[in-house]
Amino acid sequence: MKLQSHVAGRWQAGTDTGQLLRDATTGQVIAELGSAGIDFAAALAYARDVGNPALRRLTFHERAAILKQLAKYLTGRKEELYALSFATGATRADSWVDIEGGIGTLFAYASRGVRELPNGQVFVDGDLERLSKSGTFVGQHICTPLAGAAVHINAFNFPVWGMLEKLGPALLAGMPAIVKPASATSYLAELAFRQMVESELLPEGAIQLICGGVGDLCDHLGGQDVVSFTGSASTAGQLRGHPAVLANAVRFIGETDSVNSCVLGADATPGTPEFDAFVREVVREMTAKAGQKCTAIRKALVPAASADAVIDALRAALRKVVIGDPRRDDVRMGPLAGASQRSEVLARIAQLRHEADVVSEAMPDIVGADREQGAFVPPTLLLCRKPATARAAHTVEAFGPVCTVMPYASTAEAIEFARRGEGSLVSSVFTADDAIARELVLGLAPFHGRLLIVNRDCAKESTGHGSPLPGLVHGGPGRAGGGEELGGLRGVMHYMQRTALQGGPQTLTTITGRWLRGAHEHTGAVHPFRRTLHELAIGETLHSAEREVTLEDIERFAALTGDTFYAHMDEEAAARNPLFGGRVAHGYFLISAAAGLFVDPPFGPVLANYGLDRLRFAKPVRPGDRIKVRLTCKAKSLRADKGYGEVAWDTEITNQDGEVVASYDVLTMVSADPA
Repeated sequence: MKLQSHVAGRWQAGTDTGQLLRDATTGQVIAELGSAGIDFAAALAYARDVGNPALRRLTFHERAAILKQLAKYLTGRKEELYALSFATGATRADSWVDIEGGIGTLFAYASRGVRELPNGQVFVDGDLERLSKSGTFVGQHICTPLAGAAVHINAFNFPVWGMLEKLGPALLAGMPAIVKPASATSYLAELAFRQMVESELLPEGAIQLICGGVGDLCDHLGGQDVVSFTGSASTAGQLRGHPAVLANAVRFIGETDSVNSCVLGADATPGTPEFDAFVREVVREMTAKAGQKCTAIRKALVPAASADAVIDALRAALRKVVIGDPRRDDVRMGPLAGASQRSEVLARIAQLRHEADVVSEAMPDIVGADREQGAFVPPTLLLCRKPATARAAHTVEAFGPVCTVMPYASTAEAIEFARRGEGSLVSSVFTADDAIARELVLGLAPFHGRLLIVNRDCAKESTGHGSPLPGLVHGGPGRAGGGEELGGLRGVMHYMQRTALQGGPQTLTTITGRWLRGAHEHTGAVHPFRRTLHELAIGETLHSAEREVTLEDIERFAALTGDTFYAHMDEEAAARNPLFGGRVAHGYFLISAAAGLFVDPPFGPVLANYGLDRLRFAKPVRPGDRIKVRLTCKAKSLRADKGYGEVAWDTEITNQDGEVVASYDVLTMVSADPA
């Protein structure tokens, strides 16, 4: 079978005699790969001219809805992906992380898009900046999608997750993507991509696929494009240094191989829950995906006094690992992704053996497979007795089931050994001593993108050392690539341009779709709470009547709530407070009284108040002061599949002198249509 690329809206095979791709277990040829004859400049042009405008026309919520539908579509066809995934050497459990982890990332970004982004095309970033005394000239940062294309160059170890975890943020941002899967497992990525095309859910030009080399693609990159790369540090360096990338300041997101550490705290002696959890985690990271994970543990840093016990425990656990055909239910670890990966790993082990002794590498019986035909490598545990003088042990990564134990004499030395990885994606710490945890975190954080701290209280629910999550950044400094993927909206912002706007409040309100103080207010005979979400206009405002705050109000509120703080109840003590100079009303009484001034009580479109944002008390209110409220529709967002939406109301409470005493956003659920 010749794999095809999907470029400019059609499937096409390369004209060359391509690379043969083989089943990692049997060695049988399952696909041929090649991309000669593809017009890569045309692919970029198609993404920019067709895909980008189509995505930009959609709102964030519409893009989020597509991601959700796409995730559901792939879920319904996941068994086809599982069946082919065995050819990569992955067990069913390994494939679960790749396939359902990738689909889950789409679900996660779909949810975040609805919850954290507006139902519009402009994301308002941060607060309004007042640039003039009277407020007629203001500043506001916004984010909008870049006008180019995202080029996603993925690694071989997670052909589905690696593709979807990049596509989710890019498509949600409104940017089309050209996906280039790694050759070794590109047949699985191509199948998942075919399913996405067959779904017909995405706008034309939103996604394209290149199976094979990318030719002169990078020559045509421009300043509105983004390159997101996962793979080796050497390849990342070549791409980052490409003349077009440098000349056009092309955004580059790098996530590269790193030498990740796992630290056993000095308190976690044999027999403690933390010691046992450490051993389980190291074994899992060595054997899951046959150790072919960019986050896998490569260095196990242990107190010198516990080194022998750690090695004995790891040996015993590794002997129980069943290795063989990943299609079998009893197999826990399959082969590497291919013969070239096996050769690479064996060469790296040979380098490590110059500084470390192999303490466990026996290859058990291969269950249901031929050890000569498959790309099998035994779980290999090494011991570096002198990590302080070692070099390769800290910088050479064997991308397979390989880990080196390193004894340390102090927590400071453990930090030093972990730092010698020159920048890593993740490190984990196993300790029940929070003081040790704090010292390790502060020492490791500058050199790592993520830190996992495990003790007996959280171990059961921990997602593990090697589990990047959609809401947390995935990346790391230095050797790890210097980039960040995922991380919730942080991942989306890689594909957007932040722009500072300066102008009048009304103009900026029109641009952003979000009311800014100083913009036009619209008042009418109908109370805003009588209007449905669709009827409400941004800027629609209610100015309430006035209410006098009395001493009786303050005392009744104190009696009702139990809040008898001296500033409200003790005139003499309150007089000594330089901020108040006498008794003042409770801040929360003011919020409650304000609600009484603006709420429309009968049943209507407003379904619920679900919170307050940005609450600030600006000035004290004393008995005899009079307050009133301005309530303005600031932003609204429809939940299309729910029949209602969220409305944020910009709210100010002022006193009889027109001074603001409190400001906040009231958050309500409002029905989209009349009851």
